[in-house]
Amino acid sequence: MSLPRQTASSGGPQPPRVEDRSHRIRRRALTLLIIVLLIGVPAGYLVISANQSRDSGKNKEAKYAATGLTPTYPAKVQRRLYQVPIPHPADRVASYETNNWKTSRLYVQFRTTQAGLDTFLEAMGVNRGDLEKGDLTINARDQQITGWTFTGPGPWWGLTHRQKNPAPTQDVVVNMSDPVLPMVYVVSRTVP
Repeated sequence: MSLPRQTASSGGPQPPRVEDRSHRIRRRALTLLIIVLLIGVPAGYLVISANQSRDSGKNKEAKYAATGLTPTYPAKVQRRLYQVPIPHPADRVASYETNNWKTSRLYVQFRTTQAGLDTFLEAMGVNRGDLEKGDLTINARDQQITGWTFTGPGPWWGLTHRQKNPAPTQDVVVNMSDPVLPMVYVVSRTVP
């Protein structure tokens, strides 16, 4: 079978069209833009992501390298897990958490008002009548970890709130040297 011959008037093969200079420049610019977008944007994203990850790691490293109390509120999840409700108003708040295979502890201190102290104790499930004068329930080991010393002017009051596992046990010491603004120290421990 033979194909019919095509003539110039019948739409046969045409000579290649010559691209003008401005069209070629636009096509190359568009190609370059596409390459930049396909390579540059993901590369920029990777650089930003790497910097954020590095910064996050540094923040976590600083947090977990801290030894002793730091002047921060414990996270809400820590307050809920260790059942340490910090009342409002409260200032001079500091906290520190330790974890090991045997026991996890949250150390918290804060200064509050008389009403705040009552609110705190009631939220823990105890009341002011459970405090005993001169009872320093936080042991020497925990005092050493936090740097707390209960030798200043008092009176000092304390209690131990024992609960059935998995609920935490809390040791509380209250300094009433300023009866309007008592200072509260808490060690709450859980056994995993």
